[in-house]
Amino acid sequence: MAEHETHSYDVIVVGAGGAGLRAAIEAADRGAKVGVICKSLLGKAHTVMAEGGMAAALANVDDRDNWRVHFADTMRGGQYLNNWRMAEIHAREAPDRARELEAWGAVFDRTEDGRILQRNFGGHRYPRLAHVGDRTGLEMIRTLQDHLIHQAVEVHMECTVLELLKDGDRIAGAVAYERERGRFKVFSAPAVVLATGGIGRAFSITSNSWEYTGDGHSLAYEVGAALQDMEFVQFHPTGMVWPPSVRGILVTEGVRGDGGVLRNKDGKRFMFDDIPENYRSQTADSEEEAWRYIQGDKNARRPPELLTRDHVARCIMREVREGRGSPHGGVFLDIAWVKEKIPNSRDYIRKKLPSMYHQFKQLANIDITETPMEVGPTTHYVMGGIRVDGDSQMSTVPGLFAAGECAAGLHGANRLGGNSLSDLLVFGKRAGEYAAAFARDNSAVKVDDGQVNRATANALRPLDGGGAGGPAAEGPYQIQQELQQFMQELVGIVRREDEMKSALDRIAALKQRAPGVAVPGNREYNPGWHTALDLRNLLTVSEAIARAGLERKESRGGHFREDYPDKDPEFAKFNIVLRKGGDGSMQVGREQIPPLPPELAQIIEEMK
Repeated sequence: MAEHETHSYDVIVVGAGGAGLRAAIEAADRGAKVGVICKSLLGKAHTVMAEGGMAAALANVDDRDNWRVHFADTMRGGQYLNNWRMAEIHAREAPDRARELEAWGAVFDRTEDGRILQRNFGGHRYPRLAHVGDRTGLEMIRTLQDHLIHQAVEVHMECTVLELLKDGDRIAGAVAYERERGRFKVFSAPAVVLATGGIGRAFSITSNSWEYTGDGHSLAYEVGAALQDMEFVQFHPTGMVWPPSVRGILVTEGVRGDGGVLRNKDGKRFMFDDIPENYRSQTADSEEEAWRYIQGDKNARRPPELLTRDHVARCIMREVREGRGSPHGGVFLDIAWVKEKIPNSRDYIRKKLPSMYHQFKQLANIDITETPMEVGPTTHYVMGGIRVDGDSQMSTVPGLFAAGECAAGLHGANRLGGNSLSDLLVFGKRAGEYAAAFARDNSAVKVDDGQVNRATANALRPLDGGGAGGPAAEGPYQIQQELQQFMQELVGIVRREDEMKSALDRIAALKQRAPGVAVPGNREYNPGWHTALDLRNLLTVSEAIARAGLERKESRGGHFREDYPDKDPEFAKFNIVLRKGGDGSMQVGREQIPPLPPELAQIIEEMK
């Protein structure tokens, strides 16, 4: 057995973004001994990249807003495939989580009378996003970290989990390694919270940073937890497209929420051309009305640029495919045009969107107060993830919890912008609360040395010359790049059966090659080794996306099938669920969605 450190906790939290930090804080508050494991440095979480704001029905800007409207908006955005209990809890509890964050020191933008300011965002009926300019995620992480350091929580930074451990049917802990020195660590705990984020690095164009390799999804799947809704991948409509070195970096929806408009190469504002029937009554049909909405006119309807992200992304792709795109394969996002309406437009833009101003100035040498931005869709978020109980966030494996992007249910077929940050706080808190209770109410676990030995031996294989391939075996980067490219092409924004089947064949071939990759050098400071260890996770989530996409023979939310372009009412009745079979193959099934309780069904009917 490879040498390793051992650590024992009541609760282990894997991931230190918004959900992980909030879970750790809550578990520690409830008396649990908590350890946090984060793949990168503390503070370098993907939550920092969330710019627009957190959705919470505070009703500070429009007093017509309340949790019922937020619930109905979330369900409609998710095409009613949401876990309705999670949507209800989220809408009810998000305002308290926002006020709690403020009490802990978050400095939100303010209304004139001193309350938390809220902005417009796609899919939300009223201005609902509490924000800090366009740096809301950064402020959230700063606040949570400042609060965490007063708790008795141990943090293991730059440490990646390789395998979860089980004691019978229960979770028992995790095996991990330090990225810097390559030393192994074994953690025992009766409760584990996964808060590892998303899967964006399975695609070649993504807003996600290097950590997002589907670790939590894959770790849970390998120990028997069910995955759900993996076909629903959100391609954010606005990522940078030029220069190539920054392609995919996010351009916040806040640009559109503060007046930015989408134009094709001819200068036409094309979003007015395609407004879905179920949003027509709420969407402006003239530029004048759309601008009145941005200025806060409660009687005006919202601009078409603030329709749901899946719809906006497909409209952009239509303009590009039909030859009306920008020079570098996107369209133009124009906030500079507000100088026609606002005399001090430069100050307005720089105050509202400071990060976007500096991002384009530094990376593309563009002044967004004068020049439109070139943008295009980028892989951004996965609605699918680990299937969890709506109240407790526990997965189908006892003692294993999940929160944030790696957990499924809240967002259904499509996430509304801003719901992710409030999701992190609402369900991070709940995961920490119930994990601490589970650890308290269940006996200590026993770590199986055989499981630990297998995990460390598998991890060391690439350094030993790979599998049967020996010293001449290929490296991991080739496999990673090949996967990303064909996932983008074959399982991207527009999908077809033949292309997804082709992707599955290619994934199967890569799964044969991946165990034989070899990397030179030793365990210390070896990025090639890290990449080799990420491959299994990337291949698992890629297969899950393609298999679920094949099973759902319709177009809904973030899943668009060119061969089945319409919604099918039959597919509105269930979620697609994936489990690891006894033979190691990925099993695809359907789980019936429980009917809405009458009181929630009435809310949705009233809001229509």
